[in-house]
Amino acid sequence: MVSTNGATNGTAFQFSAKNLPKQLFINNEYVASKGNKTTPVYNPKDESLVADDVPVSNEADVEAAISAAENAFPKWKKFSAAARRDILLKFAALLEEHTEPLAELTRITLGAPYGAFGKFEVALGAEAFKYNAGWIDKFCGEAYPQENGFMQITRHEPLGVTAGIVPWNGPLATGALKAAPALATGNCFILKPSEKTPFAALALGPLIKEAGFPPGVFQILPGDGSTGAIISSHMKIRKVSFTGSIPTGKKIQEAAARSNLKRVTLELGGKSPAVIFDDCNLDNTVTWAVNAIATNTGQVCFAATRVYVQEGIYDKFVERYKAGLEERAKAIGDPDEEGTLMGPLVDKEQFERVTGFLERGASQGTLLTGGKRVGEKGFYVQPTVFEGVTSDQEIYKQEIFGPVAVLNKFKTEEEVLEKANSTEYGLMAGVFTQDINKALRVASEFDSGMVGINCISLTFLNSAFGGSKQSGLGRECGRDALEAFTEPKTIMINMTY
Repeated sequence: MVSTNGATNGTAFQFSAKNLPKQLFINNEYVASKGNKTTPVYNPKDESLVADDVPVSNEADVEAAISAAENAFPKWKKFSAAARRDILLKFAALLEEHTEPLAELTRITLGAPYGAFGKFEVALGAEAFKYNAGWIDKFCGEAYPQENGFMQITRHEPLGVTAGIVPWNGPLATGALKAAPALATGNCFILKPSEKTPFAALALGPLIKEAGFPPGVFQILPGDGSTGAIISSHMKIRKVSFTGSIPTGKKIQEAAARSNLKRVTLELGGKSPAVIFDDCNLDNTVTWAVNAIATNTGQVCFAATRVYVQEGIYDKFVERYKAGLEERAKAIGDPDEEGTLMGPLVDKEQFERVTGFLERGASQGTLLTGGKRVGEKGFYVQPTVFEGVTSDQEIYKQEIFGPVAVLNKFKTEEEVLEKANSTEYGLMAGVFTQDINKALRVASEFDSGMVGINCISLTFLNSAFGGSKQSGLGRECGRDALEAFTEPKTIMINMTY
């Protein structure tokens, strides 16, 4: 058991790269897994072993967490709005207080620089808890006018035991986007972090206790796909929110249907188009386009990886876009060093996947910039763009999840809309123009859950996040997230009795 004695600023938190959390957090205690399966994790900056004994939670572990959650749920759902609000707000403050160690615990296996991503990710997680805490006494139902002697009111009731299965590319923030609305609405919540980036989530135990969450309300189960399968198929879990790949999302939905028909929210990635018209503000457009594939080394679900530029400014854009990415490439390096803007890809598997696309992409389009590994050690790659890629090529159709984009020229609005909507993804799209009528017209025609006008690859806590087609099912953030973790109940009152 990891010792958490010797609190600083009142919080018993001593985890770091030298003191890793490697136990399950169940019923407000760190416990060993009941199984003996473990998984190794490596530092992507130099391929060194970080730990080879991260536990994989098994069926008995999941049962223990569910039992604790079921015991806690009746009392937790009856906590006053003020009491629940204060706990979420205190937890948010504790996340902020421990931003640096939490970011480090993710960085050692993700490779995301602190200044360019780590600090932002922890801050987003804290803001998610603040935002949802503010909803607790404002998430009201409805009342309908009395007709035929009956009055009708609706209320939103918590589901019970819920779970979140999160990816490796932003583990703390993504976990918070799921946990915060679940807990705010009175549910108990089990978080399963990715086996590739487990440590920041596992380190939350002392903060959960310090914030005042009762035992069983907020629990952490590390594991791989086998753990996710147990959660998805369990008869006593009422909701699973998953972020990850399409194939895994389909398995989760199938398992949910075959078990207890539990609710499912799925965010399954994207191949986001950026449509750039001749009349755009070029400075603004280039900035967004560069950041869209360079942030977190392109390992972002809504990265703008298909860029369409109208022929009138194509050459000017290409010159600026190429220069911007090559300038960003100069800031590739050790994620532990100040000034690094791009770190490595997460691990060997992802590195081989991305470099495989780069090698095959040479025959699918014309290389504009990048295309190579950086250095001899670590999983670093250059930001890469291919021109003139047709819609039947794999680098055009498939989500690469690295700093790789395809760039194409277009003439007319009708032409580019057809191209932009030509994939099975529909998470985000962007249109760049100074003509607001054209911007709104194009935005309405995108087959996408989110659209940016003169911006792309971003989201906000107070508005719905999610996609169409195979990019997902359901929405996170905003009021939508609260509704996703509650059951609407209609109450009908006979006023003539």
